[in-house]
Amino acid sequence: MKTNSFERNPIRQLPDGTITRVFPFHVSLEGRESKVLCRDDEDYDTFVKIIVVGARRRNVILTVYAVVSNHGHAIVLAARKEDADGFGEEVKKIYAMYFRRKYGDSGALRGMNVNSQWLDSDWYLKNAIAYDIRNALDNGAFSIQDYKWTSYRAYFADVNSPEYESARLVRSLGKEEKRALMHTNDDLSGVNWMFGRDGTLIPYSVCDHNYVEATFENSPSLFLQRIGIVNVAEISERLIDGPRKFMKDEEVIHAVSDICRRWFSCEIHDLPFDKKCRLIPYYFRSHRTNVAQLARVFELPKDSVAEILKKNGQ
Repeated sequence: MKTNSFERNPIRQLPDGTITRVFPFHVSLEGRESKVLCRDDEDYDTFVKIIVVGARRRNVILTVYAVVSNHGHAIVLAARKEDADGFGEEVKKIYAMYFRRKYGDSGALRGMNVNSQWLDSDWYLKNAIAYDIRNALDNGAFSIQDYKWTSYRAYFADVNSPEYESARLVRSLGKEEKRALMHTNDDLSGVNWMFGRDGTLIPYSVCDHNYVEATFENSPSLFLQRIGIVNVAEISERLIDGPRKFMKDEEVIHAVSDICRRWFSCEIHDLPFDKKCRLIPYYFRSHRTNVAQLARVFELPKDSVAEILKKNGQ
């Protein structure tokens, strides 16, 4: 029987050289109002490159990305949720500067909401990957394979193809060429990123493709199958739309109960205090809520909830 060595929370070397355990986070950069942020191929290309540069700046590992006309998504491996949040904010900031310079529009990204969600189960991780890649079809692409602005081509790639034979390393460029190509003055002498003849980055060179491949048991067929069956509406609600809404107490109880079963194999009313101390900060960071509501849901005094959040830097 084939074994899968996949570990959802592996130990990795971060861009700054630190070796630590990392966790997968889905980062969405999506506005509350519809606004076209990518008007031509240059915009799409720039958005992708800013995601790549932003991941390196914020010391997270990029595994998946997708850019469509009015938003972007990424899945990163980060040591802390704060690092995933910082990555999203960095991408928003840099792309806003680019957009303002090109179009003179200073408010285009003002409504963009940066939200990161810890992918705390294999089910979430697999479906989030599939959801992001499938975004290509929502942007009018005829096929996922032919859409240039996701990391789809990073996985199970044929490195002997002509695309790789003609590739050049970003670090081989002169300073001005790097700035023009990558939209940054960062020192990129240590990166292994590659670009093709058209100047676009080769996804295989900028993503931790091994992590995604292992997620699907190193099986291209399982990877494609998940893309085909993913429930887009459900994943969008769980990862993007749901966390933005302030839910009623009964809805929060339902959501927290689901996490309790997955994390601790118990119901919320059986949750011991030490596990409540783990779950409260997570839910506070990932959803719209407040101390009073958390106190009601977890059946704790408001002062206790406030103290738990304070100890966790909230």
